[in-house]
Amino acid sequence: MDLKTVAVENPESLNFILGQSHFIKTVEDLYEAIVTTVPGAKFGLAFCEASDVCLVRHAGTDEKLIELAQKNALNLSAGHSFIIFMRDMFPVNILNSVKNVPEVCRVFCATANPVEVIVAETDLGRGILGVIDGFASKGIEDESDIVKRKSLLRAIGYKL
Repeated sequence: MDLKTVAVENPESLNFILGQSHFIKTVEDLYEAIVTTVPGAKFGLAFCEASDVCLVRHAGTDEKLIELAQKNALNLSAGHSFIIFMRDMFPVNILNSVKNVPEVCRVFCATANPVEVIVAETDLGRGILGVIDGFASKGIEDESDIVKRKSLLRAIGYKL
């Protein structure tokens, strides 16, 4: 077995969700879950099929995001993994809908941070072991950091 890290290519620091599923209909079900949760959503998704012809399946509403998802899915080539890139929304807007798709097994991350995916490769194929999501902690927030955090959440509309 070989272990490697695969960096998620995300040149615009877009939000994305990386997860694992188990069935070819994942692409259509994720598409439906997203567009019914956020009408007008701008996103692209790709899914690594892990049986039969083993293609990267894809869907979405934005060609550039679809292409970005395809590129990352192919770079990962990890069995039944999926990646969803989004614009003008946050993962929190669709995360529960994504997790409630019956064939979704797990979500590895939902972030706009730089991400490295830890992948194991054997003679059979590739699988995701986990992710490195962002950077190591540098300390504990103080009162001024708390004020900044609360201000940010209100500025982006997530708290009143």
